[in-house]
Amino acid sequence: MSAPRDIVTIRGAAQRAQGPVPARARRRSAQSGMTLLELIVACGILLVLATVAIPLQRVIRISHKEGELRADLLEMRTAIDRYKDDADKNLIQVQAGTEGYPPDLQTLVNGVQLAGAQDQKVRYLRKIPIDPFTGDANWGLRSVQDDADSAQWGGQDVFDVYSRAQGTALDGTKYSDW
Repeated sequence: MSAPRDIVTIRGAAQRAQGPVPARARRRSAQSGMTLLELIVACGILLVLATVAIPLQRVIRISHKEGELRADLLEMRTAIDRYKDDADKNLIQVQAGTEGYPPDLQTLVNGVQLAGAQDQKVRYLRKIPIDPFTGDANWGLRSVQDDADSAQWGGQDVFDVYSRAQGTALDGTKYSDW
């Protein structure tokens, strides 16, 4: 039983050897917290970090939309190319004068009859993607007969698609030129 009392006695002796604890130190340990200056510095640091993060978030959001736009254009152009390949191989029947390209984008979604089978259809797209910048599925179309930079679709067939968004990308190019 004497062992616990000896430990307490040794601790008390060590504290008395260091001398009396000043009142200011006792008060500081009792009132732990931040001073006004520390609080202002912390708020300033948070403000600087927030002003850097907000524009960065905007650029990340635009970059994500640009990635979606590129993927959607690639998906539609690949579907048009697959339709053209199947037409060239005579796997599907196409109208004369269309040069084997689909008449519109909806045809790629609805599908077309295979040449030798009455009950089999080939679908090239699940749905027409939505342009992430315009918010609708109204894409610009070009036919083989149209000029390469034409903004008006001739209506004969769909050779290419482009975005109708009027903005400029982060790399300086126009979305409609993609």
